[in-house]
Amino acid sequence: MLYVVVNGSWGPRAEFVPGIAERLSGTLCALAEIDGSTFHQWHEAGNGRPSDPVVEPSVPALTEYIDRKNTGPDLDVMGYTTSLWARNPGAAYVSIAIHAGSTSRYAVNSVSLVFRSREIDETAEVIRRAPQILRLLAQDWEIDVGQVYNEHQYRAVAERWDLANSAPRCGRAVFLSAGRAALAPEGLPAMHVPTAHGGLVIDLTLGGTASPAIETILEANARLRTAGALEQLPTPFDRATF
Repeated sequence: MLYVVVNGSWGPRAEFVPGIAERLSGTLCALAEIDGSTFHQWHEAGNGRPSDPVVEPSVPALTEYIDRKNTGPDLDVMGYTTSLWARNPGAAYVSIAIHAGSTSRYAVNSVSLVFRSREIDETAEVIRRAPQILRLLAQDWEIDVGQVYNEHQYRAVAERWDLANSAPRCGRAVFLSAGRAALAPEGLPAMHVPTAHGGLVIDLTLGGTASPAIETILEANARLRTAGALEQLPTPFDRATF
C-alpha cells in the first residue's frame, strides 16, 4: 500500500493568518502545476468523504478557513493549524497539514504532504517527483530541514539511530537549510539541487529515476549525521543554530 510523506519543519517564526494563507495558496497552485489530476479540489479536514466542503486555493478563501478553524487565546504564540485533503479519480489520496506562526521556543512549525493509496504505487509520476515537491515546500515555507520517505524507510532510519518523530533524517531525499547544507559531505550518491536562501535538496532518487536501497539511505544518514548536518535544533529552539 502506498504511504509516502514529504515534510519539513522550522523553529519559531511569527506569522499571521493572511501570510499563512498566502504561502498555502502558492503551494497549492504550484502543486497543481506539478500534477493537476492529483492536486485538485481540496476539501476541508473532516471525515474524508466527498461531502466535506471544498476550499478554493485562493488567499481570501484560505484566510477564512484558517480563521474559522483556529480559535482561542495565544494563537500568536502557539501558532495556527490547518489541513486539507484531495482524492481524485485515478490518483492517490493526498493530504496537507500546516502548523505555522508559532513563536514558542518549544513548539515546532511544520508542513506535511502525505500520499496514500491501495491502487497507486511508488512508480507513479507524482511520487517520483516527490523530491521536487520537497524543494517546493522548502522554498514556500522557508523550512529548516525536510525529507521524503515511505514507512519502511522511516522505520529503518528511526530504529538505527533511535530517533524521535521530530528528529531530522534523510529518506529518499532530504532538504538542508543553508547552515546544514554547508556541512553536507561530498560524494553522496545523489543529485544536489540548490534552493532559495542557500538551501539544498539531496535527492537519492536521482531525479526520480532510481529507487535507493535501504542500505543506501542508511549510509547517507550516517554520513550526514557524522558531518553534523542532521543535528536536531536545541530546545528551547534556536533557529540561528542552522
